[in-house]
Amino acid sequence: MSDVSSAQRFARADERPHDDASVEEWTVSCWMPDCSLGLVCGLRLVSASTAWHWWAFVRAGRPVLHVIETAIQRRADPLLAKSDALWAEFICEEPFQQWTIGNETYAVALDDPSEGLGRVYGNPEPIASDLEWYAAGAAEPIADGYEQVGVVHGCVETFDGTTALTELPAHRTHRWGKSASTWRPASVFAHRGDWVGFRFPDDTTLQLALTGDGWRSRSGVR
Repeated sequence: MSDVSSAQRFARADERPHDDASVEEWTVSCWMPDCSLGLVCGLRLVSASTAWHWWAFVRAGRPVLHVIETAIQRRADPLLAKSDALWAEFICEEPFQQWTIGNETYAVALDDPSEGLGRVYGNPEPIASDLEWYAAGAAEPIADGYEQVGVVHGCVETFDGTTALTELPAHRTHRWGKSASTWRPASVFAHRGDWVGFRFPDDTTLQLALTGDGWRSRSGVR
């Protein structure tokens, strides 16, 4: 765990959902610096009754495993997402220090990442991911919230076996407000890693490229 406190900037309660926020979002991502592997996921509360969950796992030379569900009925615990064939949960174990993130569902295997921006046709594949995120620095302010660097330990189970994730560099965000847009990291105009794309019901898209320094907005796409 990090010994750097975020207390001067944010309250412990800021890690949890905000009752006065119209929209709220948590994201977690991790990667291998050689771009051989990367994972990104998010949970977005878009109304008093609805949530979105998205997740993608990439491995060099393999299809992108892609998950998106945008009709999740919110539960008493907004950080628990369940729908047909989907369970996902973000758990704050210790504010600004440790989070547990997991999901079990069917992903779609995409040979062409651009399919994630359309109707997401591909072969269904059962997946389960179990991640532990640990802080490696203090939470830093960004528009509508904060971001924080860390490391991830855990595993991803797929049809062809289990991939162990051991102290991967990682990043997370938490943002909320009246109209906070979907998280978009800094842009990259050239990259050698894989990329993933998501299209949301409001017709916005999220395109993320895997780089040695983490996930970046792809080719300046907004």
